[in-house]
Amino acid sequence: MSSATHGTAPYYYVPAPSKWPMVGAIAMFFFMVGMAGMVNEAAYGVYAFGISMAILVYMFFGWFGTVIGESEGGVYSGRVDASFRWSMGWFIFSEVMFFAAFFGALFYARVITMPWLGDLDHKAVLWPDFQASWPNAGPGGYIETFQTMGPFWIPTINTALLLTSGVTLTLSHHALRENHRDKAVFWLGLTVLLGIIFLGCQAYEYAHAYKDLNLKLTSGIFGSTFYMLTGFHGFHVCVGAIMLAVIWFRLRAGHFKPESHFGFEAAAWYWHFVDVVWLGLYVVVYWL
Repeated sequence: MSSATHGTAPYYYVPAPSKWPMVGAIAMFFFMVGMAGMVNEAAYGVYAFGISMAILVYMFFGWFGTVIGESEGGVYSGRVDASFRWSMGWFIFSEVMFFAAFFGALFYARVITMPWLGDLDHKAVLWPDFQASWPNAGPGGYIETFQTMGPFWIPTINTALLLTSGVTLTLSHHALRENHRDKAVFWLGLTVLLGIIFLGCQAYEYAHAYKDLNLKLTSGIFGSTFYMLTGFHGFHVCVGAIMLAVIWFRLRAGHFKPESHFGFEAAAWYWHFVDVVWLGLYVVVYWL
C-alpha cells in the first residue's frame, strides 16, 4: 500500500527488478503441494502448507516494506497514484465477481433448481417423499437432520458491529484529512477492534451451529452454501482487519498526509466492500 503522490516527479516510477514475485511463486508452489497433501491425508501436507505460510508472510513483510519505503521516499508521482487507484478498483471488482459466483450458486439452487425438481416424478426420478422446499436435507438418512441459522442474535449483532466499524473508519478518514492524527489513530484502532470482535462472534456462531444445530458443511446444499458464503466473508474480514492494522501502525509512525494517503483509502475501500457484502449475506442467508 502506498501513500502515493509524495514526490513531484513528472515521470512514471518503474522499480528495479525484484525478488519478491519469485518468492511469492515459491510460496504458492508449497501451498499447492500442501493443500493437495492434506486433501489426500498425506503426512507431508501440513508441513508443506506451514512452509508456504511462512514464506508468504516473509514475502508480504518484504514486498510491502519495499513499497512503503518507496512511498515515503517520495518517488511516486500523480501518475503512479492513479495506477494504484485503478489497480485497487479492479481488485475490488474481482472480489465482487467472486462473491457474485457464490450468491449465484445459492440463487440457482434455491430459486431455479428446487422448483424444477419439484415438477419431476419423484418416485421415478428422485425419492418418493421428496419435498421441493428450502432448505432441503436430501434423501432421508443420507444427510443428518439439522436446523438453519436464524438472524437472531449473533448475525444481527455482527451486522451492528460491521455497520459501526464503517462509521468509525469514516470518522478516522475525516480526522486524517483534517490533520487530526490522534483522532485518526483512535477511530482506526476502534475499527480494527470491532473487526476482531466480529470474527470472535462468528467463531462462536460456527461452534453453536455445529454443536447445537448440527449444521455442518456436509448438511446438503444449504450447509455448503452457508459456510462458503459466510466463511469466505469472514476470511475477508480477517484480511481487511490486518490491512487496517498495518495502516494503524503506519499512522502512529507518522506516515500519510492529509492530501496524500492512498494506502489508507485503499484499505478503507476494501473494508466498506466487506461491509456491503455482509449486508447482502444478512438478508439473503439469514432472513430469506
